[in-house]
Amino acid sequence: MKRDLVQIALFALAVLALAALLDSGVWLTFTMLALYGALLAQAWNILGGYGGQFSFGHALFFGVGAYVQVIAQVTGGFNAWLALALAVALAALVGLAVGAITFRYGLKGSYFALVTLAFAEVFRIGAVSVGFTGGGVGMMLPLSESVANLQFGSRRGYIVLMLAFVVAAALVTAWIRHSRFGAGLMAVRDNEDAASAVGVDPQRAKRGAITLSAAFMGAAGAFYVQVFQYIDPGIAFGPHVSVEALVAAIVGGMGSLWGPVLGAVALHTLADLTRNLFGELPGLNMVIYGSVLVLIVMFMPRGLAGLASQVARRTATKDRGRG
Repeated sequence: MKRDLVQIALFALAVLALAALLDSGVWLTFTMLALYGALLAQAWNILGGYGGQFSFGHALFFGVGAYVQVIAQVTGGFNAWLALALAVALAALVGLAVGAITFRYGLKGSYFALVTLAFAEVFRIGAVSVGFTGGGVGMMLPLSESVANLQFGSRRGYIVLMLAFVVAAALVTAWIRHSRFGAGLMAVRDNEDAASAVGVDPQRAKRGAITLSAAFMGAAGAFYVQVFQYIDPGIAFGPHVSVEALVAAIVGGMGSLWGPVLGAVALHTLADLTRNLFGELPGLNMVIYGSVLVLIVMFMPRGLAGLASQVARRTATKDRGRG
């Protein structure tokens, strides 16, 4: 645990130093979006990587957080920070409700994945149909730059905010890795029947994981609204958010502390490179992007974090051999 805490502290200091040194708006935006992608992947990794419950509908929790954030401010007149706390809390509550329904009836594997996708679609249709969400038109958050309104004049402010979320998610992940709850959750992931036989309550473990996962997805949704000041049902509950979260976690390395961060940085780098190199040829950048993802999944099943660990072990073995 101590080693994980030291790594998290060093990571936070490195990002803060990077944000202070960067002058380019392009690189500041890249850093902000990479951290945003890391939070999405970390949220998914808590449930998918450590709990073994693959969700295709994590956009559900993202959308709840985004809509609560904007509705609380625009309609309810809430302070932005209070709206943020409410967005995280309600997203977690929705996660707990979804977990209570799905895990009670023993849904797992592809059935659980499809049910989460269905929940996200139901919420998307609901957001289109009701008036308080702005319907299909969506909602805009008025621009009012100040720390009190969670709207910053520079990307650096958003980087610090997103870094706080990423660090919080990393601390929760570290706790899962070393706690009794985490041991039970990983036991359920590996063999649910065996875990039950040794006294672990699988439903309780999975409900806890989906609640934590949903809370961080809700935070990502609230952050999105504060940065881009607009949300609609397609953005909030569409499949692209779920795909970004799970792909970054898988590419980086599921069930690891730094895999989601590595995956998010790698994917954003790849997306920017392909967009810049082949942006004039519509669709080609996405073909290259998708092909690289398939190759990573095929030849590096443990992701970038697994590859880094393997290289470190081989280097250490060679050093011992020379000694």
